[in-house]
Amino acid sequence: MRRLPRSLRALIPLVLTTVTALGTTSPVAFAAGTTVRLPVLKSRLSDGAACAGASSAVASAVPWEQHSLGLSGVRQRGSGAGVTVAVVDTGVSQQAPTLKGRVTAVGGAGVDCVGHGSFVAGIIASAPAKGVRFAGVAQGARVLGVRGTDEHGVATAAGVAAGIRAAVDAGARIVEVSPALVQGSDALTSAVRHAADRDALIVAAAVPDAPTTAASSSAPPPQDYWPAAQQGVLSVLDVDVAGKRPDGAYTPRSADLAAPGDGVVGPGPKGTGHFIGSGASLAAAYVAGTAAIVRAAHPDLTAAQVARQLTATAYPADVPRLDPYAALTSVREPAAGAARAHPAPAVRLHSDAAGERATHRAVVLAAAGAGVVLLVVWASVVIPRGRARNWRPARR
Repeated sequence: MRRLPRSLRALIPLVLTTVTALGTTSPVAFAAGTTVRLPVLKSRLSDGAACAGASSAVASAVPWEQHSLGLSGVRQRGSGAGVTVAVVDTGVSQQAPTLKGRVTAVGGAGVDCVGHGSFVAGIIASAPAKGVRFAGVAQGARVLGVRGTDEHGVATAAGVAAGIRAAVDAGARIVEVSPALVQGSDALTSAVRHAADRDALIVAAAVPDAPTTAASSSAPPPQDYWPAAQQGVLSVLDVDVAGKRPDGAYTPRSADLAAPGDGVVGPGPKGTGHFIGSGASLAAAYVAGTAAIVRAAHPDLTAAQVARQLTATAYPADVPRLDPYAALTSVREPAAGAARAHPAPAVRLHSDAAGERATHRAVVLAAAGAGVVLLVVWASVVIPRGRARNWRPARR
């Protein structure tokens, strides 16, 4: 098993405080060893609550999660340009400055009262800003905002299924799904199949985000969640700076990848400030951004091959941890019908042609052996008779 990467090991002693998502503001640690108090972004609003506004705090240093993923090196090799990533969430604000000009929306999804979808979209594709060290994974990708919840962030299977279909039909090649539902549906299964038929990769939160209001203080029950648990969906869990799940947090068997999601930084629906948030949906945003870069750099890969590339290059752990640089730069899996780029394995099964040649040789050897047997039988009969007649021809 590989050790933790040097950049991640270096971060562990720099974390000065534990980040929690239960207060109005919360301190967040940066790679430089400094802390800044950022407002907590909620994934759901209580009835009568005001829409999320702008944050006055700015992430002027590199957040721990972006440093641990080595995104500075990744961005030098790919930007995700030409790939559309859909965010099925509370909507994506078209007023967000770092996403300006790159957000399209389905229906009314261009307005994001909760702010969560804009936060996720910012992790995926925020452009760099002067004096700010936070930026998105795939800064050249386009974002498609799709409403998968109501205006307060409450999701249903029907709403998520409709959101996935709308995203795929609008041409998204990566579909990030933030809601994690306690129960699936036929419509949700059909929507996931529709995405697979259109070669769109679904990246979904494996568990619901941590509750952020007193009214929803109970932890999510230990079970599989949808659509992450469905076949063909890349299911993502959140981990902290040490690569661990929060204490007592449930780890579903369906989880395919883990990525930073505990106390991570992102933008709001308006303004240039930043928020802090926690949850598997934010980890899914990092995976979706990485998938966009991989698809842009290697457009011949199918959605299923991109998913395998991400999981095969991840750091080994109970749930493999995302490694964007390895996913982008390692020897990749070729598209169907293309010659494999991997070196030949030490032990291989015979190809069909080799099998046919082996069969041909076996038939020839068998025929030769039979001929020898027949020759021996013939000699055993003819030679004694010839000697008895002193090799004279037989009389008629």
